[in-house]
Amino acid sequence: MTDPEFMDQAEILLKAVEASCDRINDDSAVDIDNQRVGSMVTLVFGNHSQIVINLQKPLHEIWLAARSGGYHYRFDRQQWLDTKGQGEFFECLSRFASQQSGSPLLFAP
Repeated sequence: MTDPEFMDQAEILLKAVEASCDRINDDSAVDIDNQRVGSMVTLVFGNHSQIVINLQKPLHEIWLAARSGGYHYRFDRQQWLDTKGQGEFFECLSRFASQQSGSPLLFAP
């Protein structure tokens, strides 16, 4: 994957995370404050816990930090998969956000 290809796919992912936050805020009682600064998105939940999503351009990875730990994702030409076999990015983000918020949340590409 070239740097421009990585950046294109990563931008699609970050925009999907932001759109999911907007949808969740509009459709539920859960309030997620999502802040984007450059290539990093921080999700802050009502209990002040955070999930941070950050691009690692030299490695062509997306890193996600949650209460449960840190995770690295690589694009396989179809989806972003955890480098240690923990699953697909949006499934994992949904699980981590649900755990941290205390409500079932769905993030989607």
